[in-house]
Amino acid sequence: MGVGLSVSEYVAAAIAVLEAQDRVQWQLDSMFTTLEGEPDDLFEVIRAMQEAVFAAGGERVGTVIKMDDRRDREATMEEKVDSVRRKLTDRNKTYP
Repeated sequence: MGVGLSVSEYVAAAIAVLEAQDRVQWQLDSMFTTLEGEPDDLFEVIRAMQEAVFAAGGERVGTVIKMDDRRDREATMEEKVDSVRRKLTDRNKTYP
């Protein structure tokens, strides 16, 4: 926050934390990064990502956390996206 229009340098610092670990799965997109893993691991990695942004020169870090903690069955990021793509295909639509 407060560093200009582009924050990609700081996002890259946070993503480097994800690349250096193997407990949390992740997907980068244009607006957010989706994380998948055990809650304790997620919170630890998120905190490390925040600290990486501070270490990169950020003076204020805003973090948005939205959790989907499903207990009835396991559902990965890929499965959720694939489910939507199948429904689109069933309706004769395509998804890039």
